[in-house]
Amino acid sequence: MSRRSYERDEHDGFGRPQRRTRPRTKDRPDYSEAEVGLVITVDRGRYTVHLDNEAGVRRVLAAKARTLGRKGVIVGDRVRVVGDTSGDVGTLSRIVEVVERETVLRRTADDNDPFERPIVANADQLAIVTALADPPPRMGMIDRILVASFDAGLHPLLVLTKADLASPDELLAAYAGLDVEAVVVEPGADLTRLRELLADHRTVFVGHSGVGKSTLVNALIPDAGRAIGHVNEVTGRGRHTSTSAIALELPEPGGWVIDTPGVRSFGLSHVTTDSILATFDDLARLVADCPRGCQHDSTAPECALDAAVADGRLAPQRLESFRRMEKVWTSPAAWE
Repeated sequence: MSRRSYERDEHDGFGRPQRRTRPRTKDRPDYSEAEVGLVITVDRGRYTVHLDNEAGVRRVLAAKARTLGRKGVIVGDRVRVVGDTSGDVGTLSRIVEVVERETVLRRTADDNDPFERPIVANADQLAIVTALADPPPRMGMIDRILVASFDAGLHPLLVLTKADLASPDELLAAYAGLDVEAVVVEPGADLTRLRELLADHRTVFVGHSGVGKSTLVNALIPDAGRAIGHVNEVTGRGRHTSTSAIALELPEPGGWVIDTPGVRSFGLSHVTTDSILATFDDLARLVADCPRGCQHDSTAPECALDAAVADGRLAPQRLESFRRMEKVWTSPAAWE
């Protein structure tokens, strides 16, 4: 044996140990039997999950499993959880899977932002809460939230608050062509009609700060305890009292309200004309006769929508409402 080979052999046991890895497997854990719950709050990497099954109704605190990677979990998600799901103080379970979402309400920071921000999952209704005064209604914001609702496939509701301060007639007329259900309320009003519309639905409450969203939630769910803010007399803007989304269960006959923080902007860079047309069934059928590349706006030559109005197949108010919605994201500066 040469000296060189001897020295190598002599130091074999003192070198850097070789990394030993277990062979990878394609097998993945089966979580199909794991408990499924509803994410009702998200706070700094911890998720509160509502479970309702044969083991009873309880709220558990959970962390996201590493196997989910960068996949986000948001309020409204239906998730599979494992570990300690007793809900006892000091326990922590794991979210191991997000069940496929039925709907996702999204917005972007502004109209030039390419990154979508999912807000709420699996809702089926969106209540646009706006005050008739203090602060005054902003039609541009209402239109934007309506567009986001149409894009997400959510049924929109218009909830007009503070009717004791101003008449709702003008605002109701502006949205008559969209067939959007509207409810007008004032302090101490009977909320029976609104409760009927919310029953057995998962409804997202969205609105500008200071419009009375939290006051309304507290009236619908007496033990909700949502903080109530005020409107700045100088700026006319409301103070943010809700800092994160939360899902709250309605009393009998049931349903959920998802209260979200007040918004001051609602970017729509993710919205397309086709996604909005898909929600206007009557218009979607008509545009099949449009020439190639038609933008369906008022300047589009030979647009089939104009022809339908001319021969009485389409009400002019309906087309006007659609084009106003379209203008929200094609010419955003006009609606700020």
